[in-house]
Amino acid sequence: MSADIILDIAGASKRFGGLQALSDVSLRVARGQIYGLIGPNGAGKTTLFNVITGLYRPDAGTFQLGGKAYSPGAPHEVARAGIARTFQNIRLFGEMSALENVMVGRHVRTRQGVFGAILKHRAAREEEAAIREHAMRLLDFVGIAKSAGRTARHLAYGDQRRLEIARALATEPKVLALDEPAAGMNSTEKVALRGLLERIRADGKTILLIEHDVKLVMGLCDRITVLDYGKPIAEGVPADVQKNPVVIEAYLGGGQR
Repeated sequence: MSADIILDIAGASKRFGGLQALSDVSLRVARGQIYGLIGPNGAGKTTLFNVITGLYRPDAGTFQLGGKAYSPGAPHEVARAGIARTFQNIRLFGEMSALENVMVGRHVRTRQGVFGAILKHRAAREEEAAIREHAMRLLDFVGIAKSAGRTARHLAYGDQRRLEIARALATEPKVLALDEPAAGMNSTEKVALRGLLERIRADGKTILLIEHDVKLVMGLCDRITVLDYGKPIAEGVPADVQKNPVVIEAYLGGGQR
């Protein structure tokens, strides 16, 4: 595998009873790319995310992250391996502060464990202080440092989306998987989101993106795979995908549903 490929998935398949949700899906995502996954509703995009991030066990397929094979198991194991994700529906700890939400995301990289947290010995206190400092830097990076002390449920919708991304970044992911981050955003918030994702890419991170806003995807992604009925129907740079007649048919013709 090329050293530039950070995520390599071959032949991923998943069936739910009589429904073949994914059929022989392959992706090769280069380091530092924003890679888009698009397709009509029910195309299998979120199912693929759930397989990649350990929520669903695949029926078939091989998975490599950073040149090493990994088996999609429990989500926390996948996060520790280096894939972090957000969800289409916001999943924050609503009664915790923004800062605390990001600190929780750092849990997979802590060393002191439960006993250290209970006993509060020096190493645990130092680690907690470092986690807090790191979380504040991430809140600043995503543009909501001023809201660090506010409870998550009281944040504006766009800021909650940013907070989810900050929490995912706290795991130090090799791949950041974002499931429809622009869902529910107004045009101003989408412009701000695009700027944030571009900063994340400029910082050397790799992003795997599901998004229904085609204009955002085409203007942001380096490469795109299009799914329809659980199968890839096109892959390439945005300009080529956008004019692909099979893709046009899936979105605008007989494949619309």
